[in-house]
Amino acid sequence: MFTFVATLLLFVSQFSSVQAKYEATWKSLDSRPLPSWYDEAKFGIFMHWGVFSVPSFDSEWFWWYWKGRNNPKCVEFMKKNYPPGFSYADFAPMFRAEFFDPDLWADLLERSGARFVSLCTSTTGCQAEPHTHGNH
Repeated sequence: MFTFVATLLLFVSQFSSVQAKYEATWKSLDSRPLPSWYDEAKFGIFMHWGVFSVPSFDSEWFWWYWKGRNNPKCVEFMKKNYPPGFSYADFAPMFRAEFFDPDLWADLLERSGARFVSLCTSTTGCQAEPHTHGNH
């Protein structure tokens, strides 16, 4: 057992020493190379599925358009469909995913030919392109 643990620690220490170091800046993070599996993929799927799926209105940016921009169509949608004082957080208990079937999704995604799939639950955790500005 000791030999296995020692070998594992040696392997991990060797691997970690060749990893590039990045600074906590967008410029530094955006300088990292794309992984070959991503760069060579011809087709990938980014799925946006989260609390914003409950109202299923406009886009995954619904909250920002409703509260941040006071977009008239989002404000009207909320007035028409939800009681006064309803907040974005009030959607959370309604996000139950009762029809979610991971095996069905996996089969469908595999048959699609996608080389990668990224499940995004927020609008900021799923960018394929380099960042050009902060909050987007």
